[in-house]
Amino acid sequence: MKSKEDKLIRFISISESHKAFGLPAPQHPLISLVHFYEENPFNTEMAPIYDVLSFYKITFITKNSGKLKYGQNYYDYNEGSMLFLAPNQLVGTVEYNKNTHCYILLIHPDLLLGHPLSKKIKQYGYFSYSSNEALHLSETERQIILSVYQIMEQELNSRVDEFSQEVIIAQLELMLSYVNRFYKRQFITRKAVNKDILQNTERILDEYLGQKTLELGVPTVQYVADQLHISSGYLSDMLRSLIGKSGKQYIHEKLIDKAKEKLSTTELTISEIAYELGFEHPQSFSKLFKTKTNVSPLEFRKSFN
Repeated sequence: MKSKEDKLIRFISISESHKAFGLPAPQHPLISLVHFYEENPFNTEMAPIYDVLSFYKITFITKNSGKLKYGQNYYDYNEGSMLFLAPNQLVGTVEYNKNTHCYILLIHPDLLLGHPLSKKIKQYGYFSYSSNEALHLSETERQIILSVYQIMEQELNSRVDEFSQEVIIAQLELMLSYVNRFYKRQFITRKAVNKDILQNTERILDEYLGQKTLELGVPTVQYVADQLHISSGYLSDMLRSLIGKSGKQYIHEKLIDKAKEKLSTTELTISEIAYELGFEHPQSFSKLFKTKTNVSPLEFRKSFN
């Protein structure tokens, strides 16, 4: 077992993760569900050390009386919190306190091969959220997720037969659909916080379009998210819930508004406007403008004369 000072490693298989936890080998090589509670406490001395996993990890915290360390930061995760990690996502160490009760579900992508969920799971943006953007369940939602986990736990602990994988994948798909719904609810119930994020997003873009486009180019969702200290996926999903636009669509809208302002109030050429807005090639600017407005920049300008 590596000490916490040793170099972080990558876990290729679920079996390797079990070994790092000091757990028996998983009953299925491609999926594992471990439940830590009073009779099966988490051994903090055996906390795994890694920076990248080759499989999905879903943590469902059922009881917590302290803070969990994710990477270099500590976070307050209450009962009913859920965290999601996708394969090849850089995460660093995860340290649980001994009073943490949780389910840890590990799913290797190979389990889903040939099943529609193999593609669908990649569409759930919450697997790319940061650890401080965890899902916080209401009591009703917590009971729904708990029931799904218990069904999967029972299935994995039973004798494997020809239907086992089908049943497990069906339950996994059900849980992920619920999570998608619950995150949408969380965006709504956190409107006050998210309204601040929206206002700051607008401020960041206004400042960027006024000062940084010549130096840094067209603004990106990642740039805005970095300034807000949230993930780009969370920013886009939050914007969709608030204004019906993704991060990229919102940035394009701001670019077009700025372009319209310059086209109608200055004598700058189309190329000069394109460069001022951060476009390396004027053709790219003209193409985006026409896509969004159904007229070319030149046609838009002529409409004011």
